[in-house]
Amino acid sequence: MYKSRSIPIGNLTLGGDAPVRIQSMTNTRTGDVTTTVDQCKSILEAGADLVRVTVRNLNEADKLSAIKEKLTLDGYHQPLVADVHFNPDIAFKAAVFADKVRINPGNFGGPEFKSQFLSLIDICKKHKTAIRIGVNHGSLSERIMNTFGDSPEGMVESAMEYLRICKENDFEPVVVSIKSSNTRTMIHANRFLVQKLLEEEMDYPIHLGITEAGAGEDGRMRSAVGIGTLLTEGIGDTIRVSLTERPENEIPFAIKLADISSNKKSSTGLSINDLTVSYRRRKSNPAGIIGNNNPPVVIASIDPESGRTSDQFQTYPDLIFDNKSEMIFLANDQLKSDNAERITTVRTIDFLQGRVPANKSFFIHCLPGELNNLIINALKKNNKAILTINHSPNDHSLGRSRLFDDFFSSECHTPVILKLLCREKETEDYMIHAAIELGGLFVDGLPDGIWLENENFSQAANAQMAFNLLQASRARMSKTEYIACPSCGRTLFNIENVLTRVQEATSHLKHLKIAVMGCIVNGPGEMADADYGYVGSGRGKITLYKIKDPVKKNIPEDKAIEELIHLIKENNDWIEPD
Repeated sequence: MYKSRSIPIGNLTLGGDAPVRIQSMTNTRTGDVTTTVDQCKSILEAGADLVRVTVRNLNEADKLSAIKEKLTLDGYHQPLVADVHFNPDIAFKAAVFADKVRINPGNFGGPEFKSQFLSLIDICKKHKTAIRIGVNHGSLSERIMNTFGDSPEGMVESAMEYLRICKENDFEPVVVSIKSSNTRTMIHANRFLVQKLLEEEMDYPIHLGITEAGAGEDGRMRSAVGIGTLLTEGIGDTIRVSLTERPENEIPFAIKLADISSNKKSSTGLSINDLTVSYRRRKSNPAGIIGNNNPPVVIASIDPESGRTSDQFQTYPDLIFDNKSEMIFLANDQLKSDNAERITTVRTIDFLQGRVPANKSFFIHCLPGELNNLIINALKKNNKAILTINHSPNDHSLGRSRLFDDFFSSECHTPVILKLLCREKETEDYMIHAAIELGGLFVDGLPDGIWLENENFSQAANAQMAFNLLQASRARMSKTEYIACPSCGRTLFNIENVLTRVQEATSHLKHLKIAVMGCIVNGPGEMADADYGYVGSGRGKITLYKIKDPVKKNIPEDKAIEELIHLIKENNDWIEPD
């Protein structure tokens, strides 16, 4: 667990023993004081502890004084944060009025960043203003990129060189964030950040978030995997769930995520330095579609009386467990046929006594506490076994991570399916519990499959939850992935409406990642993980990207989706919908 220092931000304490602080960001034009104040109030009334506004120019920096004054007069005393990109002069002015200023090392000050940053520190000391060093994956400086590449190491170093300046100049009210739309990158980078902070004897509070998470259940699942995994590992002091929705919609889910994750915080004593900071898929034996280099499988239970048909599933699972026969079937359109391929399940005692199918794959069900060296050694001698670990909600994911450590140390390559029994009745609660229990393990490439059970949901819903978790964990794509910014005062169009229209046109392209970004400040960088990008480039104008390259510029907004489809077709990525 990472123990951060406690720092003041306005009248708020962040870090140390304080609870996880919740925040969001307005999407209004900050120069419109009345509209911005109204949205700040909505965000704060929803339960946020602090609120951030974009500051694009010196005029908007001047407006911060009026915004702060109106909020205070109306009884809203929570901290006001200014979000600044590119121009240090804007940060200098914003620091006079705001309680905290966020700067991006990737675009602050250029080659002379140190002298510019020292000037900002002096102003912040004078006005008791905090600073957030906010690194975004897609906007690393050219200098950092040339040395470290587009990597978690580069993201961490981008933050560390600013934090070292803070430490050298005795500036303490500092928060640091490292964000990405890629959960794997975000988790590994933040773990590495904490390791570096401890190595250099720093203890600054950490702000967590998944950038451009998207909307609806997908955006929430992605945030739950990224933020929730780190919170349960004891990393994180404040969070923002970035959704392509009204900003106040972010707050209830963020509060729930923080509460559930805090209750699940690890008590295993696992060292921060033991946490994985790079992806390495665990080596496992091939067993048909399971293990080896196959993507993680999804198993769903079903009662024979319900009829084993594909109609009930949005995305069809790979394997079906028949509760009556306790056999596992390969899922296909022939499941009602007597010729459907079956995989036997074997009790642990029978396995240890050699009572297993000859030359056929079979499943062994085991509880975490039952897995000992005797079983692991037996598994090493049988390359047909598939191990299913059955977990209750009380078993913590870090305990399961240690299970895989045992497998690594003993060179046991048995495929492992993680089965989680959940009892939540609300979709968001179920999603958060599943994400924080299993998401980090799939992010690290450890299990070979997932099996979710929750009697309060249909088996189709359980299977879909599993597929959504795998996609959010970067383990397996089963539908089109949308990277969409939450919008802010820089956004140049109604991003919620545009995202819906893009989804309607492309949701059948399950092999693609498509970004919908509001502006050119963060858009091109943050959509670097996407196959195609739709980015606002001016009032009523859109630029389309293929990977990182702008290939169609300044397209009229009313023609942009048509042109996006044409671009996808030009690159032979289009599939006609059924």
